[in-house]
Amino acid sequence: MFAIGVGLIVASFSYQWITNPEGREERALQVNVVETAREALKAVIGSASLEIVDPVSPNRKVGKVYVYPEGDAWSVSGYYRRSDGERWHPFLMSLDAELELVSLKVQDSDAELLERARKDPSLEVSP
Repeated sequence: MFAIGVGLIVASFSYQWITNPEGREERALQVNVVETAREALKAVIGSASLEIVDPVSPNRKVGKVYVYPEGDAWSVSGYYRRSDGERWHPFLMSLDAELELVSLKVQDSDAELLERARKDPSLEVSP
C-alpha cells in the first residue's frame, strides 16, 4: 500500500510538472533573448560567420554559459570564434527590457575591435 501511495504521488507531481506551461514559456523567452544576443554579437564583432557557444547551443568543453534575467533586463554569456584555428573568446552581454544592447564585454585582441571599443562606451574589449 505504501509503495502504491508513493507511486501515485510521484506520478501526480510528474504529470503536473510536465503539463505546466510556465516552464515552456520561460524557455521560449530565454531562447528569444539568446537569439537576439547572437545577432547583436555578430553586428558588433563584424563577422557573419562566427561560431558561437551560448545557452541555446552549449558546448561544455568550451566553458560554462548562461542566460540570466536581471529584473526586466537580461545577461547572456558565451564564447565565439571567427574560424576553427582561432581560440575561443568569452563574452558577457547585457540587454535591456526591449532586448537592445546595453553593454558587451569581450576578450579579444582584434585591432579593429579594440579601436571600436575606444569610441563606443558600451563595448569593453580586453586582450
